[in-house]
This record gives sequence, structure tokens and C-alpha cells, in this order.
Amino acid sequence: MQNKEIAKIFLEIAELLELKEGNRFKIRAYENAARNIENFEQNLEGIYKKSGLKGLEELEGVGESIAHKIEEFIKYKKIKKHQDLLKEFPKGFLALVDIPGMGPKTAMKLHKELNINSVTDLEKAVKKGLLKNLPGFKEKKQENIKKGIELKKKSRGRYLISEANEFADSLIKQLKNLKEADKIEVAGSLRRRQETIGDIDILVTAKKPEIVMDSFTQLPEVRRVLAKGETKSSVILNNNMQSDLRVLNPDEFGSALHYFTGNKQHNIKIRELAIKKGLKVSEYGLFKGDKKIAGKVEKELFDALGLQYIPPELRQGLEELETAKEGKIPKLIELSDIKGDLQMHSTHSDGKNTIKEMAEYAKNLGYSYIAITDHSISERIANGQSEKELFKAFDEIDKLNARLKEFKILKGVEVDILPDGSLDFSDDILKECDVVLAAVHSGFKMPQDKMTKRIIKALQNKYVNIMAHPTGRLINERDPYDVDVHEMLKAASDTGTFMEINAHPKRLDLKDVHIKIAKEMGILFAISTDSHATISLENMKYGVSMARRGWTTKNDVINTLPIDKLLKKLYSKR
Repeated sequence: MQNKEIAKIFLEIAELLELKEGNRFKIRAYENAARNIENFEQNLEGIYKKSGLKGLEELEGVGESIAHKIEEFIKYKKIKKHQDLLKEFPKGFLALVDIPGMGPKTAMKLHKELNINSVTDLEKAVKKGLLKNLPGFKEKKQENIKKGIELKKKSRGRYLISEANEFADSLIKQLKNLKEADKIEVAGSLRRRQETIGDIDILVTAKKPEIVMDSFTQLPEVRRVLAKGETKSSVILNNNMQSDLRVLNPDEFGSALHYFTGNKQHNIKIRELAIKKGLKVSEYGLFKGDKKIAGKVEKELFDALGLQYIPPELRQGLEELETAKEGKIPKLIELSDIKGDLQMHSTHSDGKNTIKEMAEYAKNLGYSYIAITDHSISERIANGQSEKELFKAFDEIDKLNARLKEFKILKGVEVDILPDGSLDFSDDILKECDVVLAAVHSGFKMPQDKMTKRIIKALQNKYVNIMAHPTGRLINERDPYDVDVHEMLKAASDTGTFMEINAHPKRLDLKDVHIKIAKEMGILFAISTDSHATISLENMKYGVSMARRGWTTKNDVINTLPIDKLLKKLYSKR
């Protein structure tokens, strides 16, 4: 988690230097350092404690200057260079830069020409039509900025599940070290595994609540204490996210966990069901008159209401209660069911690690196989491979497979779907692959009918196994491209193409609603991490969470199969 905090600061330094039209080499150095630090497997503070500045300087992309700044953050939780640069710009100016469709140069132009210093200023200027008089701000660019503002407003105060999860894990790990704390669970949207999280709710039972509260409010992740009481404390974390801690009595822990997990619509339905049965439910328990009949654990509550246990991911206030009454909640897929990862990138395109390193890391995760799916030639920005380079990678895979025991590397490619729906490599090339992912990486603003036809044509290719990140969204950054999802899924069903559930926290694509629709159509899925570094292979849990929210079982996912059955599935379309 600390690595990501440091990486974020270095990215901001790069942005601020770009705003000042600073030295390009320094800007690139900070950007490269940020990217490398974010993907380091080891914690920077651990490296510093063990090997000092020298240990930091030996890391890829980290020289003497960057190492000193990392040391500064480890010691003081801030970097002077960053603080000084922030003072040179109006408060909130970086938020303006981060709006999709903006960037440093556009932000500075608007600052100089129209004195726009914040997102609010920009929104007012757009509404008044002030941008149309500026050179370079044609109608299309104005529309893109307007859409960027809406996306930013929609995502305000919402954090990627990965960021929230890392903070929550750290907080809970430290609280579990307290002998005064007993049961500890995360609740709220994080427990329901939503794609974005507003705040972190933690519930605990404790022998001495005051000690737990003292410890919680003094944790290193805490920036500011909002409130501190005997049973509840609220803090602002270092990433500006709020976290609330509640101390509960042991006999009400289950009912409180259910209540604070939500969601609101689910809780309303539970309350209505309880009333029909002559019962009363709250965070304190389930009551018949004045007598508490359930509350210590969640299952007691569900049993007393005549319901099968409903996993947190399904508590969406939809049809889960009706399904639970009939005892038809499926056994959802678990992370332990995953036997391999079918999308990742190596140094043969835009990945940070070699094929061998990706394979070794995956094997240590307990996987039986991976697919190396580097980019095809059109993705030059991602160092896409030529046909010759692809086969060179395949030769390397053959040599590694000859040495590996009880592990298989599949030969794959993530091939671009070109604007007319044709693919970036010919069928003669694709037939040499074990697995072919097709993906849209350009032309995102294509009209719906053309985008839909484009994708359907690609799915009709007999060598395309998987539609990768099917809607192209980047959470909090880019809306999905305009595709008729139902028609795309129908084409996948008709052609026997698998749909990807991309586990990258910024993608989570397909999303839960579309996963459920696809499952009901009989479509199978591949849950893949789209990793560009070994550490990102750990993101599989987020894809599994999204699959669970879509009511997915082990049998719906092809990479729960052993390698021989998987290969039969992959080759069945040909």
C-alpha cells in the first residue's frame, strides 16, 4: 500500500513539472519511477530498513535523487519537492488536470486564458460556452471535456475496490494484533465487493473497547480523527477515505454485521419479511416481542427467517431473498477454484516481467497454467509484436515448457479488433495460438451500430476464444464504448466465444449486471488479470468478486478446468 502512495506522489510531481513546462527528462524519470514502484513486489520501507539508501538505489527506475525522496516519505510521510510544487498552483488544480479529456497542457491553457483553477470553474465556463471562443477547442473537444466533468462528478468520493481493500486489510491486520480485540470483520460496500467503495466500515468485539479505539485512531494510515467515542470512531485515512470502527457486544455481532453490510434495499426486504413473520429486526438482533431469537452470527438470522444463507456479494435488494426462500442460492465461485490465468503481458510487449518470471510467480500462487497474451502489431503504443516477434516468444515458451514440471504456459495473443471488425493477425497466425483474445483498443467513439457490428464480426472468427474487457471501460476514468451489449452477448452465445471478466481493478469488465445476463444465456467466462507485472497476478480476487456478484459458479468459468479439459474447450470452436 505504501508503494502505491509513493508512486502516486511521483506521478503528481511529474504532472506538476509538466504544468511548469519543466525538464522532460526529469518528468519521464518521475513517471518511470512511479510505474516501477507501483509494480514492485517488495515493500519499499522493508527494503530501506534492510539495505538503506543503497538498497533503494539498486531498484529499477530508482536513482540517487528518487531514493532520497523515498527515504523522505518513509521518515516524514511527505516529500518536500511535492509540497513545494503544490503551493505553486491553486488548491484543487490537479483535480482539474485529471479530468478525462484534459491533461496538463489543456489545463494550463484554460488557466491562462480564462483563469480556470478548479473543476467548479471549468464546469461554469462550459455552461456559459466560454470554451468555444478559444483556439483549439472545437465542438468535439468541448463535448469530451463536458463528458469528463460528468464522469468525475459521478466518481467523486468513490475509490477503486483495490485501494479500499488494501487499506482495510492493513487496518484489520493491525487491530487483530491487539489482545483486547476478538472478532473483526469489514462490512459495507467493501464486504459486498462493489467495484467502487465510499468508505471502510469495520466491526469488532472487544474486551476493552477504549484500548481498541485508542489504537485505531493512532494507526499510521490515519490522517485525521473525525470522532472518537466508546463504541464508534471515525477517521480520515491518508488517501482521504473515511473509515468507521464500531465496537459491538458479542451477542449482536451477526445481526450488526448483516445490517452494516447492506445494501439498503436488501435490508428493507429483510425487515419486511421479518414483519410478515411477526418479528422485528435491527442491528441489535432479531426479536420476537422482547425476546432476542438471533443475532450472534449471521446464519442464525437467515435460519430464523426461513432463508438460505445469502453471500454478501448477492445482497443487492433484487431477487436474492426469493431465491433463498426456495433454497436455490448457487455455490458461488471461490478464488481457490481458479487454476490459471488467461490474460497477461510480458516484456515481449508492454509487460514489466519476462515470461519466465510471470510463470514462476503464477506457479507460486498455486496455478497449473497461464496464457501469455502479448499485444498484436497495431498496438505500437503497447510495443505490439510483429508476426516474427510473436513466434520468437512462442519458441521461448516451448523451451520453458520443456523445463517446467506440472505447469503449462499456453501460447496466446491479445489481437486488436480493427475498425472494420477484421483482426490484426491473419488466421494463419492465429491458428498457431492455444488461446486468442480479441479486444478493442482504438476507435472508442464509434457509433453503436458500427461498434456492435465490428465486435460481432471479430467474434465470428473461429480462432477467437475470448472477448477481452468487452465494454472497454476504465472505472472513474473512461465510460464504456457504445456497444449493444445484448447483441454482443448473443453473438458470443451463437459462436461459442467466452467472455472475459477482467480482474484489473480499473476494468472489472464485464460488470456484474452483464455477467448475470451472460450466465443466463449459457455463456462461459474466463476470469483473467490482464497483468503487466508479476504483482498484478494477485488481482484475480477482484475478478472472482465480480463473478460472484453476477451469480457465477465454478462451472461457469473455463479457467477452473484442469489443463487438458481447458485445451479441449479452447479448441472446440475451431
